[in-house]
Amino acid sequence: MRLFAGLFAALVFLLLPAYAHDFYFGADLSFANEMDDCGAVYRDRGKPSDVYAIFKNHGANLVRIRIWNDAAWTKYSNLADVERSIRRAKALGLRVLLDFQYSDDWADAGKQVVPAAWAGIKDDGALANALYQYTFDTLTTLGKAGLMPDLVQVGNEINSEILMPAPWQTGQTINWTRNARLLNAAIKAVRDAGVTSAIKPKVVIHIAQPENVEAWFAAATAAGVTDFDVIGISYYPKWSHDTLAGLGATINRLRYRYPKAQVMVAETGYPWTLQWADNTNNVLGEEALMSSYRATPEGQEQYLIDLTQTVIANGGAGVVYWAPDWVSTKCHTRWGQGSSWENATFFDFQGNALPAIDFMQHQYNWPVSVTFRFHGLVPPPGQPFFLWGDFVGSRQFAIRLPDDGKPLDYVTTMMPGQKIRFQVFDNLSLHARLISGDTVVDGFATETIPGKDAVYDINLSMPAGP
Repeated sequence: MRLFAGLFAALVFLLLPAYAHDFYFGADLSFANEMDDCGAVYRDRGKPSDVYAIFKNHGANLVRIRIWNDAAWTKYSNLADVERSIRRAKALGLRVLLDFQYSDDWADAGKQVVPAAWAGIKDDGALANALYQYTFDTLTTLGKAGLMPDLVQVGNEINSEILMPAPWQTGQTINWTRNARLLNAAIKAVRDAGVTSAIKPKVVIHIAQPENVEAWFAAATAAGVTDFDVIGISYYPKWSHDTLAGLGATINRLRYRYPKAQVMVAETGYPWTLQWADNTNNVLGEEALMSSYRATPEGQEQYLIDLTQTVIANGGAGVVYWAPDWVSTKCHTRWGQGSSWENATFFDFQGNALPAIDFMQHQYNWPVSVTFRFHGLVPPPGQPFFLWGDFVGSRQFAIRLPDDGKPLDYVTTMMPGQKIRFQVFDNLSLHARLISGDTVVDGFATETIPGKDAVYDINLSMPAGP
């Protein structure tokens, strides 16, 4: 079979109206009810105000709320408390992300302990049924009250296997047959609960720290966990090895490997001071700092602006800040009086809103929508052609072109000024070229993304000769 020396193309791009972006600017306000009951006062421009209203007024469009199965050690983050929280959010027109932790206590990347009520269930099928019924019943109850969340997390930072027996053992290998069965049961419950609801909640799968996400999803999808709408990532400089650039690259790769899913930062946090207002040690100390951002109100704000711009530029769908309302009060936690997060909230020790709360209203640079329309090529039987290029900042990108000459539209978002390159090759020679006037360099067509939405119309044809 002959090898093809090249491909000729006529390339034209058309400018379209500006890309309309929809981005989640969120705050995890799971502590808000407790803070109100403990007498916390939040001031916006010097005036006491409702904390939900403060976030709404500063640009928030999403509130994240956690729920535990049966946390006997607290009267918060149960169904009644969640109903109270969602009612507050919906009264202000805020969307809601409900975070099922599937435990009676904090579930995170380091521990996923089965609720006590299910601890005696040894059969995986029966455990999956219990998980399904709990998720379905909770969402159905909320739906009947007009409180159906817009997004639902099936687990919190589920880097390790969910619903494991206590005591938790570190370093356990995930049994993906079991893990996938359980996760798919939870996902099905979300889908089924949405059948009779006007709101069809999106399914969020949440992993801690960007360096862990891609390997986890590769294993999960191989095991059959494929029905999800959003990939949620926790990003904390204290616990992550990645820089902001590394986070952005991960988001970029994820959005084309899983093109039906959005990618968002579901948790982040950064200190505005290294001081404290009570006798409880703070979680984020000096070891949580990045060299570019000091522990000052201005440093916290700039961290969030740069983080959010990174997420936006790489095609991400949102940023949620964790516990910006968990200020110090007279109340006690199991760790002591007050808060272990008061130096990372959006309020100073007198309750005044800090500059970081306005990261949601910053004037960001937004990507444009770009469509690459390939047509005109009918390859010989058994010799498909592939489009390869740096469309999303990764040379791993490749898609198969249609065999019948019908147009293929590849739609993505890119930042204005971003330089891209691409070529078309066949599966045998691997060196066929896309030739596009004088823009070809080393066999690649190169383009610079304009400042408006664009369609690149690329007509492919085979050159004459062997």
